[in-house]
Amino acid sequence: MPDRFAHMQASLSGPASSGFAITPSDGSDLPETTRALYVGTGGNLSVRMLSGETLALSNVSSGSLLPLRVTRVFATGTTAAAITGLV
Repeated sequence: MPDRFAHMQASLSGPASSGFAITPSDGSDLPETTRALYVGTGGNLSVRMLSGETLALSNVSSGSLLPLRVTRVFATGTTAAAITGLV
């Protein structure tokens, strides 16, 4: 299938080209830093940002697309589910 944008440089403001399922963990970082998180089932999120800062996000809605550079989604404090990391 042709990709008319194959010659373009990827940017953080452009669409994601890959993704992976996230299982929240207090002890393991994600396989790579995200460009965004998709939250399938709403709830609370506890994340470590690329900067190293830990954030608690309350009442994230189902179907939310959050433009966050995240290195870890913590199990403790996370009640949201069906989380996908977009890269």
